[in-house]
Amino acid sequence: MVIDVRPALGRFDDFATVVGTRRPDAEGCWCVAYRDSSLPNDARAGFMREQCATDPGPGVLAYVDDEVAGWCSVAPRSTYRRLMRSRTIPFVDDRDPWSVVCFVVRPRFRRQGLMHVLLEGAVAHARAHGAQVVEGYPVETGGTRVDVISGYVGTVDLFEAGGFEVAAPTTGRSGHRPRVVVRRWLASGARDEGR
Repeated sequence: MVIDVRPALGRFDDFATVVGTRRPDAEGCWCVAYRDSSLPNDARAGFMREQCATDPGPGVLAYVDDEVAGWCSVAPRSTYRRLMRSRTIPFVDDRDPWSVVCFVVRPRFRRQGLMHVLLEGAVAHARAHGAQVVEGYPVETGGTRVDVISGYVGTVDLFEAGGFEVAAPTTGRSGHRPRVVVRRWLASGARDEGR
């Protein structure tokens, strides 16, 4: 089995396959909840088609034996309207970190560790575009299993395994579970700059 991660740039059809539909008028998330939740359902696919055509793209896709299997939304925090206006997810400092906000793995590819692969691919994508720090907003599991709906933001365990550290508490919740801000520093000395 060969697994690789590729930017979503120029790969809208593969992105559409993962998020569940290729019909442009279909209802669904289309991964715009953090980007622009005010978009009507019939405009979401077109919006994401545009995002997939604009560098650096809206995230990364995982492929298993060249078949698209998963998605991770990663982009500068400033491109996510909901995060910029959030009352529950705080800013840690005045940097514009890259934010990992969503994971989707197609059902038949689950339980193969793809979220770990997607997270590492998201970090690599952010680094390739000059990011100094990458953030996530995962749930605390308390050692219990997380359902697919609540787990779309990832878990603290997942991010810690990927080299992230808890940076701040939040008042946010997913599936009634508390969320935290986690960070992974990519540039040597970036953590201390400006302090």
